[in-house]
Amino acid sequence: MKKSRGRTGRKRRRKHLQSFMDGVNCSHKLEYIKLKKWLKDRGFEDSNLRPAEFWDTGRGLMTTKALQTGDLIISLPEKCLLTTSMVLSSCLGEYIMKWKPPVSPLIALCTFLIAEKHAGEKSLWKPYLDVLPNTYTCPVCLEHDVVSLLPEPLRRKAQEQRTMVHELYTSSKAFFSSLQPLFSENTGTIFNYSALEWAWCTINTRTIYMKHSQRECFSLEPDVYALAPYLDLLNHSPNVQVKAAFNEQTRSYEIWTNSVCKKYEEVFICYGPHDNQRLLLEYGFVAMDNPHSSVYVSSDTILKYFPPLDKQRNAKFSILKDHDFLENLTFGWDGPSWRLLTALKLLSLEADEFTCWRRVLLGDVISTRNEQQTLNITAKICRVLIEETQHVLLQISQLKTNKANLKKQLALVEALRLEDLKILQKSAEILCNLNMATT
Repeated sequence: MKKSRGRTGRKRRRKHLQSFMDGVNCSHKLEYIKLKKWLKDRGFEDSNLRPAEFWDTGRGLMTTKALQTGDLIISLPEKCLLTTSMVLSSCLGEYIMKWKPPVSPLIALCTFLIAEKHAGEKSLWKPYLDVLPNTYTCPVCLEHDVVSLLPEPLRRKAQEQRTMVHELYTSSKAFFSSLQPLFSENTGTIFNYSALEWAWCTINTRTIYMKHSQRECFSLEPDVYALAPYLDLLNHSPNVQVKAAFNEQTRSYEIWTNSVCKKYEEVFICYGPHDNQRLLLEYGFVAMDNPHSSVYVSSDTILKYFPPLDKQRNAKFSILKDHDFLENLTFGWDGPSWRLLTALKLLSLEADEFTCWRRVLLGDVISTRNEQQTLNITAKICRVLIEETQHVLLQISQLKTNKANLKKQLALVEALRLEDLKILQKSAEILCNLNMATT
């Protein structure tokens, strides 16, 4: 009897562990019950998708039946989508239409989100607003201490993102003030910077692409956003393929899968072939073992390895700049990119080889010495980047102990840097093998 009970206990434990690995169904939670009812009232047919918590991706959607290639994952009626048409039909519409210069479609959607969130219980969109994140991890929301730990190209883009959102807020203040007749409270307290930052992140991380015709009441920026309740719970995986578009016949936004998915597994969609720096910048997360990931090498880093006394140094640099060989120089899972090696080959040309620079850009071999020197410098750069990455990981580890409030943000940068380290170590291995093959 005891044996049998032990085996049953083990089975139960295994089953519990398996369910945790697959995902814990959350459709019984009140916010999801209310959201599903709200969607049903707008014509959404209940699909095979259930909200769930997954141990590696967090909140997502699981399927209650096996999905085959060509299956429809989800079909969301137009009435469920939040677009600028919906904004214009609200009480904000007349204020947007008469405001000059016209506001952008993005600001119209941000304004609507802030106003509806402020309306609380009175908002018709409350069931959707209740399942939206309260905070985001896009670089614009990260603390300065955390941003400084990002790789240099991403750090620069993060600062550009922050400046852009600040300018968006400053340039929209007068428009926000014009909405005062709609509110009993001061619009300055409702439409403050943190409210705009939250709305901007909601749109930037969650909208689907849906082209709308140009309207005179909006500025010339493309009107391509639509927020898609429930559908936006689907997480990204670089390893799946889907077909997604608005179906004019059914008047619904549809996603069809080109991948197989087992019953009770998480259903993924693909946001595009983005590397981890782009995923973090635009969506606030990183994907582990991302085949599209790269480690970027700045032009400043490259120039450190070439003697300032080289008389042709400036001419070489100009050639690289003119032919767009100073951007997107990377290490990937398959080693240094062709662009990186080409830039380094050109910089490694001896004085008597310099006239061959056009051949270098075409991929020709100039000399054995040039090839060998290029490999040596590439390996040096790779080693230095490995050391830099390890140093940052050590800093992150110390900060996680000292700054508990930043744990979530630090874990994100740590995941990015760990992925970078794996790529660089793989590249170092490839370079070592290439070196052995050429010597």
